[in-house]
Amino acid sequence: MPEMLEVNGLTKRFGGLLAVNQLSFTIHEGETVGFIGPNGAGKSTVVNLLTGYLKADEGTIQLEGRYITRSSPWERAHCGLARTYQIPRPFPELTALMSVITAVLCGKERIHQSFEDAAVEATQYLEFVGLFSKRNILARDLTFYELRMLELARALATTPKLLFIDEVMAGLNPGEAKRAVEMVMRAKNHFGLTIFWIEHVMAIIMDAAERVIAINYGQLIADGTPDEVINNDVVIEAYLGKGWRQYA
Repeated sequence: MPEMLEVNGLTKRFGGLLAVNQLSFTIHEGETVGFIGPNGAGKSTVVNLLTGYLKADEGTIQLEGRYITRSSPWERAHCGLARTYQIPRPFPELTALMSVITAVLCGKERIHQSFEDAAVEATQYLEFVGLFSKRNILARDLTFYELRMLELARALATTPKLLFIDEVMAGLNPGEAKRAVEMVMRAKNHFGLTIFWIEHVMAIIMDAAERVIAINYGQLIADGTPDEVINNDVVIEAYLGKGWRQYA
């Protein structure tokens, strides 16, 4: 498969803290890659570096062969990167429809697109995630599950190639979590996405990901199939715990 994202020697320091340490990996087009590690391992920092919210001290990032290491978040969005957040970040005073219209207009270069055309397109994304009936509701009045779906609709509205998913199950009950995971996978298949998925619930990673990348202290400790990674002694010691094998 062609390479979608190539990361080489990515490094980030916060004062004397080395948060990401010479991290290198590749994501191929069409993959769903799980990204795991203990709390404080540097996962969120890595995603913030990849999406442009933080600048790397060292290393390079390429998207489809194009260097984006120093690009701004909006430039990376125009190149095809999008993300959701573990804690949803809505525009609370905007309706669901206006929130997605904003993503349509700002997420990629559409020089001649009218507001009316953007509204039609935004409505289609809301319908896809099941929020069409809530299109005129303020984001602040949506349920937590609905906010997660609004996050996904906004991300999809930027027409990404590579979508970063940050703990889609956090804060949801089991039924909502199941629906959220199914929606992410439906979006992947419908829009032909590559997915980079941070998740602590290993059952999701085992079911959804073709490959898993594990880090600890900002360093790569494993990269392989889900079975290979969960049976890796270093991953067990750092993250899963010594009793993991008896439940796997």
